[in-house]
Amino acid sequence: MTESYSYTSRPVDNRVTLAITGASGAPYALRLLENLLAQQQQVLLLMSSAARVVFATEEDMQLSANPKTMATQLCEHFKVSQEQLSVYGKEEWFSPVASGSAAPKRMVVCPCSTGTLAAIAHGNSDNLIERAADVVLKERGQLLLVPREMPFSTIHLQNMLTLSQAGATIMPAAPGFYHQPQSIADLIDFVVARILDHLQLEQTLVPRWGYTRNTQQDSKGE
Repeated sequence: MTESYSYTSRPVDNRVTLAITGASGAPYALRLLENLLAQQQQVLLLMSSAARVVFATEEDMQLSANPKTMATQLCEHFKVSQEQLSVYGKEEWFSPVASGSAAPKRMVVCPCSTGTLAAIAHGNSDNLIERAADVVLKERGQLLLVPREMPFSTIHLQNMLTLSQAGATIMPAAPGFYHQPQSIADLIDFVVARILDHLQLEQTLVPRWGYTRNTQQDSKGE
């Protein structure tokens, strides 16, 4: 007897995969996660062990290596339900992000270490972060990579070119200054705002070029 299955249609996707790797730049990741959750996005979070070390160093946040415990910690920190934020371990191959039939079409790696950049460029898929990025590329989804390194070697640049040619968007954590930043938080917000722009999500963190904050707010009321 053939077993039958009932499938629901794929929902209008408000899901986004956020991968955090071991490059310096934890404040970018934390601020991005905060804004994604505030916009009612369902976040599927992947964090490398090196990223947890960086978080402890740069944000004084001690996150558990256990995905379920980490999810509880972050949900409490951001005051959201665990339905909105899921955390997956590096070898959870049955998680949604591991397959094109279930993965979100949008993924951000922020910050993206040059090691992760290289692994994605060469299709290694040795852990869930690399596999999730590979899935987004093969499914012709949106992959945003936020490298934080200086200077870039020729190898780094070649890997970025390979990924750009494969359809990824390379967004180095290189904030602008035309919004006259007054603090480190303003510089972080610049990068996060550009990521949100590319995800086509509303943001009021930084006014776009040629607009003041008042102009941006006024245009929404028209």
